[in-house]
Amino acid sequence: MRTTFKEENNKLVMAFYGRLDTAAAVQTEKDMQVLYDCDGRDIMLDCNNLEYISSSGLRLFLGLLKVAKPKGSRVCISGLSNDLRQVFNMTGFTNLFEIV
Repeated sequence: MRTTFKEENNKLVMAFYGRLDTAAAVQTEKDMQVLYDCDGRDIMLDCNNLEYISSSGLRLFLGLLKVAKPKGSRVCISGLSNDLRQVFNMTGFTNLFEIV
């Protein structure tokens, strides 16, 4: 599992590559810390290359949302595969995040 981060058009963009499972969640949480300083800027979580997400990964996304929303930031998720979209539908995450 690896991530990349960039600022683009006043948005914070993090891309995820590989499997976001319990073992990868510890490092991924550290990588995502840069997103917690969003200061009202929107956040895009690019999942085009994310193969799998466990409950630990979902917890990271939810934790980010809880920090970002009060700051006036939107958290959008792009590039969900059909399998990941099913996970997000079953967990109700499609109602919490903007899926693009």
